[in-house]
Amino acid sequence: MVEIRRTPSPRRRKIADHFTEQVAKKEALKRKALRHKDETVWFGLGMFGIVGWAVAIPTLIGVALGLWIDRTWPTQYSWALMLLIAGVMVGCMNAAYWVRRVRSRIIEEDEEDEPKPKP
Repeated sequence: MVEIRRTPSPRRRKIADHFTEQVAKKEALKRKALRHKDETVWFGLGMFGIVGWAVAIPTLIGVALGLWIDRTWPTQYSWALMLLIAGVMVGCMNAAYWVRRVRSRIIEEDEEDEPKPKP
């Protein structure tokens, strides 16, 4: 980075430091935007879809398996209902895993983008 010749006034030095910080923040923001230029609104909607399917698929599998068990071995308890609840729980844990994974990746990228403080 180009060294700025500073005046001895503390007020001017403070203003120049503040300006330098603002420029560094904007530069980091532009770099991040260039790195993620392919991630559009459709990408975000797709992520919602992934989370939705992560819950829906285990739920449907649980219901299908429960209905099959209910037809094959009839009992007084509804296996379809029990496995529906189990499927929803497994799906929610699966969705939470994906959200946590994407969130940690975003946090890591944000930490890389932050400008390094001068010593």
